[in-house]
Amino acid sequence: MKKLLLLFVLCWSIGFSVLGQAVKTTPALPSGDQEITITFDLKLAKDARAKGLLGKTSDVYLWSGAGASDTGDAFQFQPAGQTNFAVPFEKGKMTSLGNDQWSIKLKPRDYFAVPASFPIKKMGVLLKSGDGKAQTEDFIITLYDTKLNVTFLQPQEKKFFAAAASTIPVLAVASQKANLSLSINGTNVLTQTDKDSLKYTLVIPKNSGETQTVKITATTATETASEEFIVTVRPNPTIEALPTGLKDGINYISDTKVSLVLFAPKKDFVYLIGDFNQWEYSSKYLMKRTPDGERYWIELDGLTKGQEYAFQYLVNGTLPVGDPYAEKILDPNNDSYIPSSTYPNLKSLPSTVKTIASVFQTGQSTYTWKTTNFKRPAQDNLVVYELHLRDFDSDGTYKNALNRLPYLKSLGINCIELMPVSEFTGNDSWGYNPIYYFAPDKAYGTKDDLKKFIDTCHENGIAVVLDIVFNQADYEFPYVKMYWDGSQPSADSPFFNQQATHPFSVFFDFNHESTATRNYVNRANEHWLKEYQIDGYRVDLAKGFTQTNSSNDSFFRLYDQSRVDNIKNYYNHIRSFDKDAYFILELFSEDKEEQAFTDLGMMVWANHNGDFKNAVKGNGSDITRLSYKARGMKNAGAIGYMESHDEERVAYEALQSGKSLPIVLERMKTAAALFFAVPGPKMIWQFGELGYDVSINENGRTGRKPIRWQYKDDPDRLKLSKVYAELIKLKTTQAVFKTADFETDLGGIVKKIILNASNQKVIVVGNFDFEEHSSADIFPITGKWYDFFSNSEITVSDLKTKYTLSAGQFHILSTSPFPKPEANLVTWQLSEQRILANESEVEEGIKIYPNPSKEQLNVELNSLQKGNITLKINDLLGKTVLENESKVMEKVHAIDVQKLPQGTYLLNITQGDKQFVKKFVKE
Repeated sequence: MKKLLLLFVLCWSIGFSVLGQAVKTTPALPSGDQEITITFDLKLAKDARAKGLLGKTSDVYLWSGAGASDTGDAFQFQPAGQTNFAVPFEKGKMTSLGNDQWSIKLKPRDYFAVPASFPIKKMGVLLKSGDGKAQTEDFIITLYDTKLNVTFLQPQEKKFFAAAASTIPVLAVASQKANLSLSINGTNVLTQTDKDSLKYTLVIPKNSGETQTVKITATTATETASEEFIVTVRPNPTIEALPTGLKDGINYISDTKVSLVLFAPKKDFVYLIGDFNQWEYSSKYLMKRTPDGERYWIELDGLTKGQEYAFQYLVNGTLPVGDPYAEKILDPNNDSYIPSSTYPNLKSLPSTVKTIASVFQTGQSTYTWKTTNFKRPAQDNLVVYELHLRDFDSDGTYKNALNRLPYLKSLGINCIELMPVSEFTGNDSWGYNPIYYFAPDKAYGTKDDLKKFIDTCHENGIAVVLDIVFNQADYEFPYVKMYWDGSQPSADSPFFNQQATHPFSVFFDFNHESTATRNYVNRANEHWLKEYQIDGYRVDLAKGFTQTNSSNDSFFRLYDQSRVDNIKNYYNHIRSFDKDAYFILELFSEDKEEQAFTDLGMMVWANHNGDFKNAVKGNGSDITRLSYKARGMKNAGAIGYMESHDEERVAYEALQSGKSLPIVLERMKTAAALFFAVPGPKMIWQFGELGYDVSINENGRTGRKPIRWQYKDDPDRLKLSKVYAELIKLKTTQAVFKTADFETDLGGIVKKIILNASNQKVIVVGNFDFEEHSSADIFPITGKWYDFFSNSEITVSDLKTKYTLSAGQFHILSTSPFPKPEANLVTWQLSEQRILANESEVEEGIKIYPNPSKEQLNVELNSLQKGNITLKINDLLGKTVLENESKVMEKVHAIDVQKLPQGTYLLNITQGDKQFVKKFVKE
């Protein structure tokens, strides 16, 4: 009772203005050209971060700004030196009043250095700790002109609802003494003379929905000022069952009629506001409530066919939100920045609408699909191209991405995975901050632009997968805002946990044990598959689909039966209407759990970024788990990748380690050869095939990255892309690359895989060292073998024969030839790198000296050797740097090596039908 009495006294204070009790000013109606005392009571701040300020006696600072307009930025002007939120701002140092109350005195025009030509209409203020780790929410302080002003300090809202037959304390203040009069619905109820404040107790009527307009008027001999607020009795909605067939969201009944349904348990009443009622609530647009109290609904008739209508739900009379199922939204804060070339004729909202609204439109034209018989590629044959529209082409739209399809088709990929395209906060994002799950984000184009992109992909044999984000939602998602508790979801939220159950959540964490969440996710999954004819989903942070609490990944990744059940629920729903849609999980849990999903036909991401970065840099690496068998899986369900949007670029890291670009690009060819050879689905992150070498942290991790299609004009980068294309063609067209009978040796510096088919064997071998390596166990059988990229062949007669792989060299060898690739995509021939038939021949009768050599390298041959002599020097990438042929047999051949750069080289000696390789160092 004592606490309630104190609150009542504060409500009636007249020496200062009150902003939700947490912030007060003296004088009550401050102006920008007079000194103001601002007082904060931190115990009344609502932001959870303010708890870190409680109990302090120092280290509390004001962070503030001033605005020159009623509707513009409240931080338009800021005090000099206020630049770094993470350090103390001495000019804003607060004075402690004790009991978690703090004050500061300032004159706004001087403090913020606002030019005299600008008015000051408001201030934005908050308190923070010196390091910025603790802070209050933002507060807005209204500033007044020096003329006569009058306003209500209690209540502060200009339009609100109150309980029937309740009472409300009213406190009005004027900037100077005046005659004050208070009226209700035009009838004067109180007059006071020569006063600067007025108090009154307002009695709320008993009738549901009845409205009172309360007005205060101040009059002096020369001036008059007034202010008013409107209070409405909380209505009692009509209770009526939902008509048969209606679903949550927008239901199109006819060309002139829609029914709107909002799932909103534990809410008292909901009004519909929008274009059709000038955005004002009234009894006509009070939505009916279902008997169970969980839904509100209304029917609108007499609509104009084809016209777009913007609308919001006004929940409990205070919170306007869009429809969570809307397929289009309008954002008053961001839509104006979308070019008309991207989204023509975009409807705008009235200036009075400050938050996101949704759109319905009867009689919409239907997109006509050109490709109606698309057959999705088999899962084990997928080559996925992960693509972020913003960073893929100049204007980041579906239209421009569409223009790049010929390139992607020539690359040979058969699936595009679009990073999230449903509406997210703002216009510039990776998309992992979703707010409306049924609406394509307008920053990329219209919904028909998206459909045309998908349709054209299908026409070109390319499937389309959407990245979806159901582990979290951003604040503007209606079901976050509707169930909110200051700084986190409320305890009664049907959808969200107050705190995430795991350590990887960024925004607000869905509760996947909740029926409400499951129903919403199932509806969204069905929507995109049917309406947009996509081919499946990549599920972001699927590991978060659990209510099991964990604080670290070592526990988070362990087998979780509840998570398995939750994900199976979504998968089974999709399978109920789509028998072969892809369902790809970003999971990274232990093998036992991933096996449970792949056994059912799902796929999981398999991250080998670190392994391939090390391999290209020449460090120790093991890519054994690129094989689904190494993960204990029955099916080829692990989508391996060298790069993804979440990983650092392989080429960038290799260049940072001191390797030159030509060497890095050649070694990336070797990495790609082993990568694509291992059976199972694979993924490329955009431009990886061109050796994209911009760091993930350029312009911030999720910030815009430079778009470098000019890489295609670089012959070396283009060759890498063409190697990718040839490897993808082998993978997707040659049955042996889909075999379940394969052997891997992928842990050493020389990596190898053998693919076995009934009529063919294939060997892919690569040396990831920066030194040559000789091996006698490359070939499993004797006979003729064909080297794919060098268009050459070799006959193996002795399995003990050793072969040399120079640094970074790889070969794809098969027992029957494949269609020949474009020539000169690699810099070596197998026949030039083969070592002597046996080791004794290498050593017997051949000497090179001096080694290391500065000027001249001498090659001494045994007199028994017969035939013409060809001497060829290659660098470690296989490029010929010097060649000499002699038909005269000499015991010692001298080679001038003065002009060779310092480094290690391979001397290839061909004599008749024999070949020898010796390594030497040029000093």
